[in-house]
Amino acid sequence: MKSNKAQGMTLIELLVVLAILAMIAGLVGPTILEKLDGAKHKTAGIQIKDLESGLEIYKLEVGRFPSTEEGLQALMNKPGDAKGWNGPYLKGKDVPQDPWSRDFIYKYPGANGGMEIISYGADGQPGGEGDNADISN
Repeated sequence: MKSNKAQGMTLIELLVVLAILAMIAGLVGPTILEKLDGAKHKTAGIQIKDLESGLEIYKLEVGRFPSTEEGLQALMNKPGDAKGWNGPYLKGKDVPQDPWSRDFIYKYPGANGGMEIISYGADGQPGGEGDNADISN
């Protein structure tokens, strides 16, 4: 004779499955987060290279890099005395922010005498190591 009981998982079986899933997430989760932060650093480096390219074209057309005061906005909006400006020099509607949603720091002349573009990393503070390390050209 057949039983009319519904076949399903018991509470113990469900708890065992949840415990296994929690252990897997505990092992894999930190690795995924570490890769995500590494990807943000690489993205910031690529963004800095794109900004450098825009600045080089700006210099070819205007004859100089934008000053620190004019900043990276000079790539999107013509500064008052920029003869030969034929921008915008970047795609999009505005200068991009770094992967941590902060503005890049632009200096001209920078510490090396040329243009300098900096992202302060995850912590937004100068210096740091790992995810908090500065990224610059």
